[in-house]
Amino acid sequence: MSTGPQLTELGFYTLAGHTEQPHDLIGEVARAEELGLGSAFISERFNVKDAATLSGAVGAVSTTLGVATAATNHTTRHLMVTATMATTMHRLTGGRFALGLGRGIDLLNGLYGLPPVTMAQLEDVAGLLRQVWHGGLVMGHDGPAGRYPFLHQSSSFDEDIPLLMTAMGERSLEFAGRVMDAVVLHTYFTDETLARSVAAVRRGAEQAGRDPASVRVWSVLATVGDHLPEEVRLRKTVGRLATYLQGYGDLMVRVNDWDPDVLVRFRADDVVASFPGALDASGTTEVLGHVATLLPEDWLAAAATGSAEACAATVAGQFDLGADSVILHGATPEELAPVVAAYRARRPEGRFDGLPANPGRSDRAGAHH
Repeated sequence: MSTGPQLTELGFYTLAGHTEQPHDLIGEVARAEELGLGSAFISERFNVKDAATLSGAVGAVSTTLGVATAATNHTTRHLMVTATMATTMHRLTGGRFALGLGRGIDLLNGLYGLPPVTMAQLEDVAGLLRQVWHGGLVMGHDGPAGRYPFLHQSSSFDEDIPLLMTAMGERSLEFAGRVMDAVVLHTYFTDETLARSVAAVRRGAEQAGRDPASVRVWSVLATVGDHLPEEVRLRKTVGRLATYLQGYGDLMVRVNDWDPDVLVRFRADDVVASFPGALDASGTTEVLGHVATLLPEDWLAAAATGSAEACAATVAGQFDLGADSVILHGATPEELAPVVAAYRARRPEGRFDGLPANPGRSDRAGAHH
């Protein structure tokens, strides 16, 4: 049983980062519900992290947790398969599921022979999914999402399934505010970037004539308390940020207004340049210790670190910067337990009353339908 009211404003990523054992999710979900966390987010990797399978597993072993894919890409499955996955999850969980979509990594998409994901596609996809979820019949569709002579589930369906999007750049965030029900930001956003990102989402919603408060914005905060061993902390902070810089460093630097010369030096470093694969997955303590010397302290400061109380204070600060909810990133529920306890002690009374467990809904759901 949970130790108090459900903290619907807090989420975690199940199987954070790299995993060999998807079954670990079962224990994580049980512990998350025990702690009273609000939502489990599921990231997708093309190894043992299939978003549909993991969503079903979370849905089956949970009773209170919201569940969201954050994210899957619509190009990897036929649209009817994605629609069916979402309606199945919606009913399996009694309405706790949100379908989270993202643009993925263009380079990887290209290698797999998938087209790059555009915002025009995502808007088209959102419209088609909402249509079939509400019992509609799509005939002869030819648009950015592709050609669909026929799409239909059941005329008896009237499923209100929130759509969520992972986004980083300002245009993507405005788009998400216009089209989606919720937005998941990115780890290692500075305070200024977080505030600016929230403003972009609200602006997009407003331009579309929606209540700006109806789009739920999730901050993603690396939460790595000093109750964890130093080696683990190094992997979850330095290793993780370095892996983002390996994958899409230019975007991280641009969004945060960081010094691009630091990224140039990071990439030119012999250890980094010759390292095979992701630094957070297979970097030794020695390698990560070296990488730490390449990253400025203020880059790593955009995280919740220190004592459990200090971490909880940083979490609480995200709400003051405009976030509606916070994903405590890069840690298992067990690793988060001291931080969650410290946060409970300082949680503002009444502030999150009425916030649904479904991570794609706000208490003022902006009707799209």
